[in-house]
Amino acid sequence: MDIFSRIRDLILQKIGEIKDYSYDAQSIVVEPPNNESHGDVYTNAALILGKIEKKNPMEVAKVLVDVLKPSDVIASIDIASPGFINMHLKQDVWLNVLREVNTLKTDFGNSNIGNNQKINIEFVSANPTGPLHIGHARGAVFGDVLARLLKKAGYDVTKEYYINDAGVQINQLMQSVYLRYKEALKESVNFDDIQYPGEYLKPVGEGLATKYGKELSVEQDFDKIKTYVLDYIIRLIKDDLNLLGVEHDVFTSEYELQKSGIVEKSIKILSDKGLIYHGCLDKPKGKEDPNWKPRKQMLFSSTKFGDDVDRPLQKEDGSWTYFATDIAYHSHKISREFNQMIVVLGTDHAGYTGRLKAIVAALSESKAKIEIKLYNLVKFLDDGKPVKMSKRRGNFLTVKDVVEEVGKDITRFIMLTRKNDVPLDFDFVKVKEQSKDNPVFYVQYAHARAHSLMRRAPKLLSKSEIDLSLLSSHEELLLIKTLAKWPQIVKSAAKACEPHKISFYLTEVAEKFHILWGYGSKNLNMKFIIDDNIALTSARIFLAQAVASVIASGLSIFNIEPLEEMR
Repeated sequence: MDIFSRIRDLILQKIGEIKDYSYDAQSIVVEPPNNESHGDVYTNAALILGKIEKKNPMEVAKVLVDVLKPSDVIASIDIASPGFINMHLKQDVWLNVLREVNTLKTDFGNSNIGNNQKINIEFVSANPTGPLHIGHARGAVFGDVLARLLKKAGYDVTKEYYINDAGVQINQLMQSVYLRYKEALKESVNFDDIQYPGEYLKPVGEGLATKYGKELSVEQDFDKIKTYVLDYIIRLIKDDLNLLGVEHDVFTSEYELQKSGIVEKSIKILSDKGLIYHGCLDKPKGKEDPNWKPRKQMLFSSTKFGDDVDRPLQKEDGSWTYFATDIAYHSHKISREFNQMIVVLGTDHAGYTGRLKAIVAALSESKAKIEIKLYNLVKFLDDGKPVKMSKRRGNFLTVKDVVEEVGKDITRFIMLTRKNDVPLDFDFVKVKEQSKDNPVFYVQYAHARAHSLMRRAPKLLSKSEIDLSLLSSHEELLLIKTLAKWPQIVKSAAKACEPHKISFYLTEVAEKFHILWGYGSKNLNMKFIIDDNIALTSARIFLAQAVASVIASGLSIFNIEPLEEMR
């Protein structure tokens, strides 16, 4: 039961009884206030209706309060300037939520707001030129957890990886691998101009030498070499993602799309809509390019859909631009009936937002929507000292390096301790500390502590015999009210595509639980286990069970195992 949705439904019902207003119901906010002194629930309904009626919101609030009044759920209700309505709910309401948590366990918080709507989330999509660089880990975790969050909220989610296996970087990779192949054959090799000097390509060259001997020529056997190399590297990338707890449902090849002719088909669709023309673009602003000269080229009218400039579709040699293959790729998504898409990109690709939105709007006649979620840089530190990374030099930090150092669960949780578009520090020493300053330890310790209480508890009353009204202290009720927010947190995080809200919430639950547990060291009557009071002990262990279920539910979204004992 989402108690806040229940109160919201009650408010909307009462508004309808007053008058048949014409308003956007989504604009009515019903949430727990930031300051608990303002009550358990507040609403802005009077402010919204006052604007419609052109009346003082305080007057509208008085009318609403009269029809709401204290009821079977509302204990008291009052008005705060400039027209907010604050409500305190009855204790039974919160105790019923607690019962529901322990009935549904980790399913508490599940939602159907997605109504099984299909969503495609594309994330990682790193160039297949080597093992997964740790710089991609934040986007990988964000995309995977966002997908899990949306599934919990009732969406039908497909996780997709777009393999950029065509273009200049693939040609450079093949040249680099061929040199490693010749090296494995003990031939003389000049590595001065090698584009990808990393040691990770040595086994690839050795594998080619073992399989084909001396028969390969980079010119004549390019496709054969490419197939072998990409299979090898994509397998490396998948292994790295698995280490990180990330799996994709679909892998789509740029090369295969180009070969299928979908680029030409997609361009024709836009041409038939009158969105393709030949013209000259203005000189790019910013850094001077001495080689730039105006030329007539095929352009997509991207500015008609809010983009900054129209986009070129062909290079001087007549081959398709990367943007043209982007059009084909998103046409492919739309053909698979994805009318809702999310693409996760690094902030260095922020400029792609306008052009991708333009593509999807043009191809679907604005029926399909795409949202670009950007993730910022992660600064990796070792006890405060920066860890340097360079993929070109071949001494870069991989996902495997990080997961082997701190573990999958810690890596995933820490990546979501900040909003995705905010820079993040990841200190190898700090994230392994067992202290309250380490959020993943703090949350896991709360879950383990709850299970420790359950293991140590004496034989308890049956569920039907437990008197939950004994949970009457301010601290106990505050914890229960925090647990009751879980369904609302899931919905709001899913709607905003902000999975970091889950880590914030789990930290809040852990804090409330640790504080309540700590009172027992100061006041024996506040202990969870009181030997001579089985009734109160049963009620408090019931609360501890609910805490464990909610934390486990949240960690499941992160694909993190909730620990029952700290190791």
